[in-house]
Order: sequence, then C-alpha cells, then structure tokens
Amino acid sequence: MTLEELRPGERGMVIAIRDEARLTRVMEMGLLPGTTVEVLRLAPLGDPMDLRVRGYRLSIRKAEASRVTIRRLTP
Repeated sequence: MTLEELRPGERGMVIAIRDEARLTRVMEMGLLPGTTVEVLRLAPLGDPMDLRVRGYRLSIRKAEASRVTIRRLTP
C-alpha cells in the first residue's frame, strides 16, 4: 500500500520510495525506508497530509505520498 492510503491516526513503516530522484527533498527530511510515519491530519480537501516523522511534523502532497510504499502498523 502507499502512504496516501493511510488515514489520520494510522501509522506505517516506509518500505520503499519510487522515483527517488523526484523525492529527494522528502528523503532529506527523514522519510527513508525503515522509518515509522503517522498521519496526524489531512487538509480540508485532503491535500497536503500532515505527518509525524522522527519526532517532528512534515507536510507532503498526496502526489508525493503516492510514491512511498509502506506497511501498515497495527495500533
């Protein structure tokens, strides 16, 4: 599944990032394979997503989130 499929309150672990050349920015901010990510909230129209990554908040667009493959973690 991809990161864009998670809903607020859900967590996942990053497995892979497709098109790494285009997503260098989010990788530099800590969104790397093996990282746990939690969706905090979605903007009113669903874009961008507000995430908790490595103890800080990160907002990314759903287009970017669709390129991040994750494994959903159970609560």
